[in-house]
Amino acid sequence: MTVKPIVAAVDGSAEALRAVGWAVREAVLRDAPLRMVSALELPPRMTPRKDTHGPSAVAEVVAADRDRALLAAAERATAVSPDLLVSTDGLSGPVAEAVTDSGAGASMLVVGSRGVGAFAAMILGSVSRYAATHAACPVVVVRDDSAASHQGQVVVGVRDPDCDATLTFAFEEAALHNASLLVVHAWQAGHPDLLPNEDPAHGSHTGQADAARQLESLLAGWREKFPGVAVSQEVVHGHPGRALAGLSARAGLVVVGRHHPQHGAGRVVHAVLNHAHCPVATVPAPTA
Repeated sequence: MTVKPIVAAVDGSAEALRAVGWAVREAVLRDAPLRMVSALELPPRMTPRKDTHGPSAVAEVVAADRDRALLAAAERATAVSPDLLVSTDGLSGPVAEAVTDSGAGASMLVVGSRGVGAFAAMILGSVSRYAATHAACPVVVVRDDSAASHQGQVVVGVRDPDCDATLTFAFEEAALHNASLLVVHAWQAGHPDLLPNEDPAHGSHTGQADAARQLESLLAGWREKFPGVAVSQEVVHGHPGRALAGLSARAGLVVVGRHHPQHGAGRVVHAVLNHAHCPVATVPAPTA
């Protein structure tokens, strides 16, 4: 069976190179190839020069910067893991869309939290946000101040029973990294994301107890499927984004599910992306 590649987006920034390091370690653990991509977007009405004489055109400078970013990323990857299968791919067009589309067919797309902010529009702050909410594959956003690897715990947010893809990704990550897994459900009266049989009319104590029982039932099959993963659960009363961001301070990775962008921007996803202290993985719901 062909192993899906891991894709890492780079732009020459230190943040992107940190993301490359994270992607390399993930590729080694998964025995997967690593594909590095970098995109350029030319200003309106600008095209590459056809002649080779005279000063370099802006388009040529931008393309050269993109290629240097790819070369630096490839060198970083091979320095970390000389035996890793690494490829590079220069993209063109609107950067956010090009980077996001590069994740098609990948096991995950890894991006830095922000980029160099150059005129070439290679700004991974906005690009990472777009990719994390639109890509067809799971997207990992590596924070600037993130530790280099998992710190022994993966945290996953569960907001409704339709979370198989999110839990699969979280359990696999925990198993690969020999990490424990903390499954979190934030219970909030009146919030639309309730587990089955939760009664928002109940008081906080009763509501949390009901949610805890439902979460325990939901996880029973997953514990059997991943017996080597130490699983704990926590039900908190409050906004799920704030809860997950707070728990991220002691985690190596936070995993959250996301619906199709047409169903809304995803307040929880944006809150975690903005405030988490560790890498964040957003996992798309399966398409119908």
